[in-house]
Amino acid sequence: MNSNELARYVEATDGISKPWLLAQLRLLKLKEQRDSLSPEDYERKLADIHQDLMNLGQWWIGIEDEVF
Repeated sequence: MNSNELARYVEATDGISKPWLLAQLRLLKLKEQRDSLSPEDYERKLADIHQDLMNLGQWWIGIEDEVF
């Protein structure tokens, strides 16, 4: 799956409200851009995505059936 396919999936399933899907989309886009980025830029962008995921915490505990 490429970033365009995932973006269409996110739109079709109202996934814009699901931050883990948006992070996955960012990861795919970063993977697609990797060859055009310096190693430092790639690492910085990857760290930014990682931090955003870590900031999600465990908000989903107890509502797994509703959000996944």
